[in-house]
Amino acid sequence: MAEPVRARRLSDDEGRRLQQIVRRGTGSSIRLRRAMVIMASASGNTVAAIARLVQGDEDAVREVIHRFNEMGLACLDPRWAGGRPRRISEDDEAFIVATAKTRPQALGQPFTRWSLRKLADYLAHNHGPRRVLVGRERLREFLHRHDITFQRTKTWKETNDPNAEAKLARIEAVTTAFPDRVFAFDEFGPLTIRPHAGASWTRAGHPDRLPGNYHKLHGVRQFHACYSVGDDTLWGVVRRRKSAANTLAALKSIRAARPDGAPVYVILDNLSAHRGVKIRQWAARNRVELCFTPTYSSWANPIEAHFGPLRMFVVAGSNRPNHPAATQALHNYLRWRNANARHPDVLAAQRRERARIRSERQRRWGQTPAKTAA
Repeated sequence: MAEPVRARRLSDDEGRRLQQIVRRGTGSSIRLRRAMVIMASASGNTVAAIARLVQGDEDAVREVIHRFNEMGLACLDPRWAGGRPRRISEDDEAFIVATAKTRPQALGQPFTRWSLRKLADYLAHNHGPRRVLVGRERLREFLHRHDITFQRTKTWKETNDPNAEAKLARIEAVTTAFPDRVFAFDEFGPLTIRPHAGASWTRAGHPDRLPGNYHKLHGVRQFHACYSVGDDTLWGVVRRRKSAANTLAALKSIRAARPDGAPVYVILDNLSAHRGVKIRQWAARNRVELCFTPTYSSWANPIEAHFGPLRMFVVAGSNRPNHPAATQALHNYLRWRNANARHPDVLAAQRRERARIRSERQRRWGQTPAKTAA
C-alpha cells in the first residue's frame, strides 16, 4: 500500500513563520491557505482533513505539499509566468540582491540604509565592473521575490530542548501508525470581550464598522481545545484560566472518546500545567501517552492548524456583549464544523482507492517518478 502524502519535518524557523501566518490570518489569501496546508500536514493531519480545513481540492493539497518538500517555504508565493523576455539576467538579479543586503557604508556610500531610489541610482552608476539599469518598481519586485524588506530588530527563539528530535520522531510515529487513536490538546486564547477587527463582504467604500472600546471589564478566558486526528473533530470547554485541573479534565474527555481501554496518544506542549505529577500518574493508570512537543515548537501540535479558522470565523469581526455569548458562538461554530465533516468510512475508502491507483503506477506518496534505465 502506498504511503500517504505528508510534508517533511519543519525546522524551528519554518514552524514559527507558518504559525505566524496562520495566526495572523492577514495578507495574501493564497499564502494563508498554503501555510495552513503545510502546517497541518507536517503536524499529522490527513490530506482529506486538510482539504476540508481549507475548503479545497485534495489534489491541490497534495501539490502544495509536494512543492514544499521540493522547495521549502518559497512554495507559499505563486509564480506567474508569461510576458516579454527578460532584460535583466539572473546574474544581474543576483548582483541586485547582494547589493541590497550589503550595508551602504561598506560600499562607500554616506548613509546607513538603502531606499529604492538610492539603491537604483547606485546600481546604475557604481564604479564596479557591473552596472544594472532598473526601475524602482522592478527593483521592488526583485526584493520582494527574495524576501528582502525593511525590518525592525527582533528577538528570536530556537528550541533548546535536548530531546527535540526524539519528541518530534515520536509524534510522527504515532500520527502515522495510530491516527485513529491520536488526539491533540492546547489552549486557545486569551479570549477577551472587545470589538475584534475582521473582514466581510460589503459595498465598496462602506466597510462594516465596530465601536471603540476603552473599558475591558470582563476579564479573559481560555478555550481548552481537544482534537481527534482520526475523526477530524474539535471540541472543548471555555475556562477562566489555564491550570492542571482544567488540563486533567480535558484529558479525561479525550479518554472518554475512546472508552475501550486501549492506549491513546495525546500531543500537547510542555506547559507546566500540562505535566504535573497528578496528570502523569492519571495518564499512566489510564493508558494515555502524553507526547510533548519540544520547547518553542508548538507548531508540531496538529491542533494548531485548526486554530486559524477558529480565529478567522468566530473571533475576527465579532463584538459580543459578554463571555457567555462568546462561548455560545464558539460552540455553535464547533457543532457546524464537526457536522460538515464527511463520513470517515467514505474518507477511508477514498484513501484506499487513491493508494491503489498510485500503487499501480508504482509510485509512493511524495515520491518522484523513477528514471528509466538506459
